[in-house]
Amino acid sequence: MEIRVQNVTFNKSLACHKPLTHHARIITYVDLKKILIQLLTNDLESDPSEIVEIYRKSCEIELLFKQIKQNFPLRYFYGESANAIKIQIWVTLIANLLLLLLQKGLTRPWSFSGLATMIRINLMYYMDFYSLFNCPEKDWEKVLELATESPPEPSFFD
Repeated sequence: MEIRVQNVTFNKSLACHKPLTHHARIITYVDLKKILIQLLTNDLESDPSEIVEIYRKSCEIELLFKQIKQNFPLRYFYGESANAIKIQIWVTLIANLLLLLLQKGLTRPWSFSGLATMIRINLMYYMDFYSLFNCPEKDWEKVLELATESPPEPSFFD
């Protein structure tokens, strides 16, 4: 990965004040999706590859927050103490991790939100989620098979 660094200086003047001079640098690189990224930073000491890595990590954190807010809405906390809030957040992070592990272990592609919804619906039932999510049509085949069988003859003298 090629990283280019360009040092820049710019002045910012406020009304009735003398201009302020700022020193910064622009770090330019191409990410994994072949998109040109330019970062403006006033950190002049750190290695440019370190700044790029920090930016990547911050993007991953933002994606995690977005995923959690969409699939595990924390509208209110069940307790008022700091410990109760921490426990609820940790449980949410653990549930997110378990869903990611389930998603990675499936052979059939499922969106994370679709998987979270299906788990939420079926959470109180004892079932093998791997077989359910890999071959959901098998259960439908059983239902259709039972539906196509002829009903038993009514018996009025039992």
